Amino acid sequence: MLKVSPENQTHLDRLTAVISAHGPMVVAYSGGVDSGLLAFVAHRTLAGRMRCVLGVSPSLAGDEDTQAWAFVEKHGIPCDRIQTEEMSDPRYRANGPDRCYFCKTELFTRIESAPVARAFPVLAYGANADDRFDHRPGARAAREHSVVAPLAEAGLGKDTVRALARDLGLALWDKPASPCLASRIPYHSEVTEEKLAQVERAERVLHTRGFVVCRVRHHGDVARVEVPVEEHARLQAVWPDVVNEVVGAGFKSVELVEDGFKSGRLNDALRRAP
Repeated sequence: MLKVSPENQTHLDRLTAVISAHGPMVVAYSGGVDSGLLAFVAHRTLAGRMRCVLGVSPSLAGDEDTQAWAFVEKHGIPCDRIQTEEMSDPRYRANGPDRCYFCKTELFTRIESAPVARAFPVLAYGANADDRFDHRPGARAAREHSVVAPLAEAGLGKDTVRALARDLGLALWDKPASPCLASRIPYHSEVTEEKLAQVERAERVLHTRGFVVCRVRHHGDVARVEVPVEEHARLQAVWPDVVNEVVGAGFKSVELVEDGFKSGRLNDALRRAP
């Protein structure tokens, strides 16, 4: 039997109370640890009075879609796929720093107009208490659509979310963050289906060789590969094959980023802006 630590039981009780207070809800589910924990606890709390919706578009890697669906199936959580059309929005494709705002606006609008929204009037998403410290344009879309964030309301930050997911026996508790494929394209470089497909194919080259934490940044003809510094030696051992296969994904050259993997690297320019 799973044993939740006293500290995490307190967090779980608080999250359960927040979810209960909101009542029947749709969870905007992405397959990550935040929305996965929210979906699991919401289902445990509300049973048939909740449902998940997974937004599917070219910016969601196929492997992420597969893993997300496997999680809800394993835990018996009801879930629908919904096709989102952010690629039809020129403001999203323009890839400014507010790109995520247009993506989340599209997602929330699609969910609100879906039949499931009539049965479950509250829309929730997996923002946690630490997200307010990061660049999160999607939070503005959430406010505009009155989307609730039970994890944040319960005061659960990133580390607490993972610890609670671990105690609850959720296999995704240590899953690396995996934002959408568009996050690999530098701001103001247009998001296209071709670029997203190139990134997906290139990152799969690394995943199939056991590099779980990695990014391939799309810099035009150049693919810039990031893995943790401590894995550089292992990567160097297979580097010629990696280069050949990443070039096969549609790039002309491949570079290794010497200072290693850094989540949100493309936001550095925003932090440096006056």
